[in-house]
Amino acid sequence: LLIASHIKPWSQSTDFEKIDPLNGFMLTPTIDTLFDKGFISFTDDKRIILSPFLSVNTYAKLKLNHNQICPELPIEKREKYLAYHRENILK
Repeated sequence: LLIASHIKPWSQSTDFEKIDPLNGFMLTPTIDTLFDKGFISFTDDKRIILSPFLSVNTYAKLKLNHNQICPELPIEKREKYLAYHRENILK
């Protein structure tokens, strides 16, 4: 049960970016929601960035840790979209 999630949001993307397969990840619904709302993002070396807008307890209940590595996350060629996400979406 995965959701196709845009890295750079659809509403802020060009026509090309909207359909670019590199502007997306397949995420679980919970991670997709956190990512879309800017409560988490990812570094170019596949580590989770946690926003301070949610409590440490909330992240702990979700078993998410700052700098946790997501080895299966396909980062290659998505760096520009992730940079956008970190600069404009991450809270």
